[in-house]
Order: sequence, then structure tokens, then C-alpha cells
Amino acid sequence: MPLFSTPTQFAALALIFIAGWLFGLASHPGGKKWKARYHAERDAHAVAKKDADIRAAAAEKRAVEAEHENARLVKATPVVPVAPVTTTRAPVEDRSIFVSPDTRPIAASSARPAYNNDGTKRGWFDFDRR
Repeated sequence: MPLFSTPTQFAALALIFIAGWLFGLASHPGGKKWKARYHAERDAHAVAKKDADIRAAAAEKRAVEAEHENARLVKATPVVPVAPVTTTRAPVEDRSIFVSPDTRPIAASSARPAYNNDGTKRGWFDFDRR
């Protein structure tokens, strides 16, 4: 048996549908708040897009300037390397906190290159040498 079968039942269904629609319209707060939020979001998006365009243009300008600088450096005359000046400092005799910076010993660098002399890459902690 169908749920709605008589004209009276269809009329009641239509009446309930229209009443619900009118109740929904009456209880709706209006579109002003949502329109204001939409316009604020649209304006914020436009500002963010304009800012991103400005940043992209500045980055492109820096890239072009870097390419011009690289081209200029390629054409420039090479600089002759000068032998490094080695200085020795006196050993520290006094271990107090009042040691002059001129008498501190020079520490050797413990940094090592990522690649060996033959071009192979070093592994983590020199494990798994490749």
C-alpha cells in the first residue's frame, strides 16, 4: 500500500511542505551577515593574491639580477690566489678566565667533506660506504 494514495493525503503533504518552507523563510536571519562575510573573504583573498603576485615579481627580478651578476662574474678576470698567512700563537699558560684572546691556541677544524677524493659519497658516521 502506497504511503500517499488519496487526494486529501497529497493536499496535506503539499500544505505541510509549504508551511515548512514559510517557517524556514521566517526563521532565517537574512543574507546580510553572510554577504558581509563573503565580501570580507573576497577582499582578503584579493589582497593575498596581490601580495603573492608582488612577491613573485620581486623574486623574478632577483633571479634576473643574479643571472646578470653571474654573467658578469664569468667575464671578469680571475683573481690570483694568495698564499695564506699562517700565524702561531703562544701556548696558554694561565687557565684563568682572564686569558687574552691573542694567547688562545688555534683549534683545528674537525669538519670533513661529504665526498671522498675519488668522488664516492661518505656514509652516515662512515658506515655503509658507497
